[in-house]
Amino acid sequence: MKTIKIAGVPEHFNLPWHMCIEDGEFEAVGIDLQWTNVPEGTGKMCQMLRDGETDIAVILTEGIIKDITAGNPSKIVQVYVQSPLIWGIHVAANSNYKTLSDLENKKVAISRMGSGSHLMSIVNAQNQNWNPENLQFEIVNTIDGAVKSLTSGTADYFMWERFMTQPLVDQGIFRRIADCPTPWPCFVIAVRNEVLEENPNVIKQILDIINTTTEEFKMIPSIDRTLAAKYNQKVEAIQEWLQLTRWSQKQMNTATLNKIMEQLLRLQIIDKMLPSDSVLK
Repeated sequence: MKTIKIAGVPEHFNLPWHMCIEDGEFEAVGIDLQWTNVPEGTGKMCQMLRDGETDIAVILTEGIIKDITAGNPSKIVQVYVQSPLIWGIHVAANSNYKTLSDLENKKVAISRMGSGSHLMSIVNAQNQNWNPENLQFEIVNTIDGAVKSLTSGTADYFMWERFMTQPLVDQGIFRRIADCPTPWPCFVIAVRNEVLEENPNVIKQILDIINTTTEEFKMIPSIDRTLAAKYNQKVEAIQEWLQLTRWSQKQMNTATLNKIMEQLLRLQIIDKMLPSDSVLK
């Protein structure tokens, strides 16, 4: 049995992985795939890849490209979710902020530097023609940390996946002011170079198994009710999310990668372009 460690956020996008693990599909081909939930998100997973704490990460595209550019010894082996991630822009329910323009030069809660919540706040600033250099950050680690920070007023707004934060909006803890979709496919699968070199066939088997499941995922009977129950969501919200979400079974092409790197360079999130074979396997 070959042990492979994998990390991802505890969100509905990753249910296909849990189903494959629980159904023993990896075990059946001699792979012990050990999943770790990482509520802190992409910045933490980048660090786990660097430190060898995980072999694979299901990770936000912009975060891993930024970290590979900064020397993370990993490569993207495939796009996992092709559709954009819809980031909700949230404030405390009782705050005085009503519109997006009210948030210019205000403090944004982020899980950590280099995380999606950090990088997307830069994208949002650019979209609004704000000066990204005026952004101020409060590191809150997790969504629970963001609740504390916005409620106590140590930060003013927080960007997180819209559907996962919907229960906090429904409970009257957050108010959503606007949405900000990523201008690229949202999740990719990244693998440490050492693991890719030593176990190429194992990685291929893992991808074959997950791809078979994601291809058929939306057709699973009552999958909307399963997701709603598991992730504390309303069935109607999950149905909307399922309509918007497209999983991928293919590697990113060079043209898409270059377009993303050009955007990240323009936003000063990365400081150089890399050749595609330094980023993609």
